[in-house]
Amino acid sequence: MRIYITSVFVDDQQKALDFYTDVLGFTKKHDVPLGEARWLTVVSPEDPEGTELLLEPSGHPVVGPYKAGLVASGIPAASFQVGDVRSEYDRLTARGVKFTQDPTPAGPVTTAVFDDTCGNLIQIVTPPDL
Repeated sequence: MRIYITSVFVDDQQKALDFYTDVLGFTKKHDVPLGEARWLTVVSPEDPEGTELLLEPSGHPVVGPYKAGLVASGIPAASFQVGDVRSEYDRLTARGVKFTQDPTPAGPVTTAVFDDTCGNLIQIVTPPDL
């Protein structure tokens, strides 16, 4: 068993696609119209057959309070592995990304958290084995 797809709820799918591809550097994998929404996934260009991230519309009534609660508590909706948090922080900051937590050592890992402009906090982390 392996993880095939995971998701983040986004306020605007096109805005999310632009941010996740143009700013973060992911690659669009699937874009299937489903009425007013789309089955819209992105993948890491480093692992195009790997886990997909579904940019899921946040239209369901429970999603708004859920997302607001996570953000208010400073809890990231997702965590992405990077080779070097400080370098990625510098790259993304230069691209206009707003961080809510600067690179911070946390035991054997370093983390940072940014706002994805679509209603989520996202953590980047460098695990100790990199």
